[in-house]
Amino acid sequence: METVEKPVLGEYVAIRAEENGVTIIGLTRGKDTKFHHTEKLDQGEVMLAQFTENTSAIKIRGKAQIYTKHGVLESGK
Repeated sequence: METVEKPVLGEYVAIRAEENGVTIIGLTRGKDTKFHHTEKLDQGEVMLAQFTENTSAIKIRGKAQIYTKHGVLESGK
């Protein structure tokens, strides 16, 4: 039987750190929500993140700007 890869078509967000030490945490999807990935950004660094079959939420600690298709959000104020 042939394995068919499903494309990941989740939404993307861009996160720009406004200070050193901004933490980005990916949270799992499913019955129990758990942390599955953590990144640290320093001021001026940018990360693109995507919601996937495994990632249902993204938590951001620190001062950052988050760019989505719905507009720009600010964290840490």
